[in-house]
Amino acid sequence: MAYTTINKSGDYFNTKLYTGNGSTNAITGVGFQPDWTWIKKRNGTTWHNLYDAVRGVTKAIASNDTGAEDTRATGLTTFGTDGFTVGADNNANANGDTYASWNWKANGAGSANTAGTINSTVSANTTAGFSIVKYTGNGSSGATVGHGLTTTAPKIVLIKTTSGADAWTMLNTNIDLNKYLALNSSGAEVSDPMFNNTAPSSTVFTLDADGQVNGSGVSLIAYCFSEVNGYSKFGSYVGNGNADGTFVYTGFKPAFVMTKKTSGTSSWDMHDTKRDTFNVATKHLLAEDAGAEGSTVVLDILSNGFKFRTSNGDRNASGATYIYMAFGQSLVGSNNVPCTAR
Repeated sequence: MAYTTINKSGDYFNTKLYTGNGSTNAITGVGFQPDWTWIKKRNGTTWHNLYDAVRGVTKAIASNDTGAEDTRATGLTTFGTDGFTVGADNNANANGDTYASWNWKANGAGSANTAGTINSTVSANTTAGFSIVKYTGNGSSGATVGHGLTTTAPKIVLIKTTSGADAWTMLNTNIDLNKYLALNSSGAEVSDPMFNNTAPSSTVFTLDADGQVNGSGVSLIAYCFSEVNGYSKFGSYVGNGNADGTFVYTGFKPAFVMTKKTSGTSSWDMHDTKRDTFNVATKHLLAEDAGAEGSTVVLDILSNGFKFRTSNGDRNASGATYIYMAFGQSLVGSNNVPCTAR
C-alpha cells in the first residue's frame, strides 16, 4: 500500500501571497479552485477574513473575533478555477498592501447530508481529509451532524456560529474530549463538554446543547480535518524549554504549521513556506490577533517535521503541552516510503 494517496499536496492546499491594488484583483496561481480561503494582511492591522464556497462569496468570518458572519461586498467576490477574486475591501485588497492567503480544496458548494440527527450541507474532499459543513442547531444535547468524510473520523472540528456572536470552538482529539480550544482567544483549553464528551465517528460529530455549537435555530459552519499520510498531521508535543526545541515528526515537509499551547495562554502561531522560503522561518501571523506580521519567532521547517529554535513560552516552554496543525509540501523519496530521517 502506498504511504500516501496524495502525489501533489499543492492540488489540495496552497499558500498564495499577493499585493493589493485597491480595485478588482484576480489572484491566480493557487493551482485549483479553492473552497476555503483564509486571508490576512501582512503589513498592517486588519481582521483575518475567512470565506468558503458553502456559505458563498462575500460572506466573511474572522478568526480573531466572535462576531457573526459579515457581508463584505468588495471582499472575496469569486472563487475561480486557479484562485479567487477580491474587490477593494481593506481586509483583502488595499492598494499596495501585502497579504497572505491560505487555500484548501473541498468539493464546491456542497450537497445535502442526512447522516446525523441534524441535516447538513457538506462539501467534502475525502482524498484530502477536509470537509466544510453548514448546519442549523437544534438545541438538543447529543445531536449529531454528518461531516461527509465517510472513511475516516476527523481529528479536528472547528465550529463558528454565523448568525450570531459566539467564540470559535475547536474539538481536537489530542486534548480531553470534555475540553475545547477557542481560535479567537490566546487562552488555555476550556473545560466544557461542547462535543458531548464524544469523539467524532467516520460519519458524524456529536454536539452538546450549548449555543456556541448547537443553539436552537442558530446557523453554524464547521471545518473538519482528518489525517492523510504524507499530507496532513494534527498532533501534540511537549516543550523542552531549550533553544534547540522539541522535534515534531510529521512524515513530510510542512508547507503550513499552526501551533497553540493547550496548558496555558499562548498565541495561535501561523507559519508557511511561502513567506519564509528557507530556514530559519521567522515570519508569523497570529490567528487570534489582527496585528501585522511579526518576524521574531524562529522555526525550522524540516523535510520530515519542524522544531522551534526558542525557549519562548508560547512555543516551547519546558513541560508545556502544545497542539499543531500541519499540511504537507513534499515527501522524501517516493510515495511508498515515509520520511523517517531526523
